[in-house]
Amino acid sequence: MFGLENQKKGKKAEAFVFDLEKELKVAKKHREIKVDLESKVQKVKEFLRDGENKDDYDSLGVLLYGYTSLLKVMSRFSPK
Repeated sequence: MFGLENQKKGKKAEAFVFDLEKELKVAKKHREIKVDLESKVQKVKEFLRDGENKDDYDSLGVLLYGYTSLLKVMSRFSPK
């Protein structure tokens, strides 16, 4: 009852694996994603340096933070 049926039978749930995790295990795909993200980070930094769109400044900052966080997570995966 309430999702506890599988615990009684002693079956363990399989670990959930994201699609990105599967892709990062392939060396070629890992490299492609990393290069793409690094180029996007550079573009966002250029927009922020220009300072023309003050309305978009906060959203670009959040986007930059997300891209750098993803690069940091990707560095923890070693492609095989």
